[in-house]
Amino acid sequence: SLDSVEATFEQVGYIFQSGINTATASADGTGSGYIYEYAASTTAQNAFTTFTIEGGDDQQAEEFDYAFVRQFNLSGDGQGAMMISAEFVGREASNSTFTTGIALPTVEEIIVNNGTLYIDSVTGTIGTTAVSDTLFGFDLDWTTGLQEYWAVDGSNDFSLVKFTEDEIVLTVTYEHNASAVAQKALYRAGTPRQFRLAFTGTDLSTTGTYSTKVMNIDVAGVYEDWSALDDRDGNDVVEATIRVRYDATAALKAEILVVNEAASLP
Repeated sequence: SLDSVEATFEQVGYIFQSGINTATASADGTGSGYIYEYAASTTAQNAFTTFTIEGGDDQQAEEFDYAFVRQFNLSGDGQGAMMISAEFVGREASNSTFTTGIALPTVEEIIVNNGTLYIDSVTGTIGTTAVSDTLFGFDLDWTTGLQEYWAVDGSNDFSLVKFTEDEIVLTVTYEHNASAVAQKALYRAGTPRQFRLAFTGTDLSTTGTYSTKVMNIDVAGVYEDWSALDDRDGNDVVEATIRVRYDATAALKAEILVVNEAASLP
């Protein structure tokens, strides 16, 4: 289990590569940025990356291999860093020694209040309609659907990992304003929507399509729950739950886009 830690533009890819799909960095034209795209499986199982994980202290190190992500969570609240946690599953742990010569990378935390919420019709273009002064916090819980299986093949380790069925839920906390009231009407009507949480970082060295570091979380779904009025520091808020599903009109289920200046995972 990876305890909840600050998410960075450079390191979130380890979770997404081993839980969503293996993404190859794409250079952003003549800019200095590199683009990574992680899209949920739809009609076929995505390829994914497994890792060897080492842990311990100066007395003893242990490791296990073929590690993949069964579940991860992204969350943010008001201001400060986005947080990420994950559950890795791997094969048998064994005594080992730490790999030497690994340089500590330069990383940048993803700051929640540098984000923007967009909500659009499934017939429209995602990222068009910004919803201002409304989103106070979010929680994205993504069960990847990757499951290990054992075959009778003379091994004590699991034999293969297959995609079964994922479960993606986005919970949002809204200021109870006119925008939230409009969204409540969509909840009651069962109207699907496209949602984008767009976060920006510092400027890239050279501008291409993107001028800053970016992480976009795009999902299609329907509000399945809407809370009664609550309060935050005396201010009225509501909490809503969005069940993420593939929408044929939008041709979208769930995708995460990351732009940084790393040509590969650090």
